[in-house]
Amino acid sequence: MTDAVGRLVERLHGLAPTTALVLGSGLGGLVDEVENAVRIPYGDLPGFPRSGVTGHAGEVVAGTFAGAPVLMLAGRAHYYEHGDAAAMRPALEVLAGIGITRLILTNAAGSLDTDMPPGSIMLITDHINFSGSNPLFGEPTDRRFVGLTGAYDKDLRAAFENAAAATGTKLHQGVYMWFSGPSFETPAEIRMARIMGADAVGMSTVPEVILARFLGLRVAACSVITNLAAGMTGGELSHQETKDMAPLGGARLATVLRRMFADGLADA
Repeated sequence: MTDAVGRLVERLHGLAPTTALVLGSGLGGLVDEVENAVRIPYGDLPGFPRSGVTGHAGEVVAGTFAGAPVLMLAGRAHYYEHGDAAAMRPALEVLAGIGITRLILTNAAGSLDTDMPPGSIMLITDHINFSGSNPLFGEPTDRRFVGLTGAYDKDLRAAFENAAAATGTKLHQGVYMWFSGPSFETPAEIRMARIMGADAVGMSTVPEVILARFLGLRVAACSVITNLAAGMTGGELSHQETKDMAPLGGARLATVLRRMFADGLADA
């Protein structure tokens, strides 16, 4: 990790952002809005993930976004790619090592609510880890017993809400359930998820939230809704549908993020 921290600091040439943004499906284009951008392929940073998912570029982009310093991670590693829930740990440790204090996570998700159709965005208020895994498996210290009661930072959530209101963007809120993937959920699993209190389902983010809290980072997360979940429409789900629909909600979420940063996210 030390090598990666030093290499990243060197490549940033004095830029010292305190907010990092992980770009999920539909938001990759945000890196093109970063001014005075420094682009660093993950392959240049020891320990950074090699994502094999189409639509995930695999690079760090740092600079100024909507007038505020930012570091963006364009792409993430998923549990279903490697069977390792801690695949993002080295990258997040490096972010903490260079002074990042706030982590904003985005993802693509399936909706369990017909009133939250594809193209919607949902601010995550809590999560259910249904995967049976945890990125802190094997951590030898008592730091592994991370409290998650307030995992999703209330001030960052308020910044999301204020930015959505200011831009006239409808912002749903709800509970995200993490399934391991890569196969999509069954209709029976979706019925179960609804009974358990989930509003959306997906295959990422929760490991990063746990790791971020382990590292002392403040966290917010938002889902781009790409489909109604299994059994709700009678049709089969596909990754192509995710890629096709993600830009619709991604544009809404990008509008909110621009306003958050322009309004001084650093003060949240």
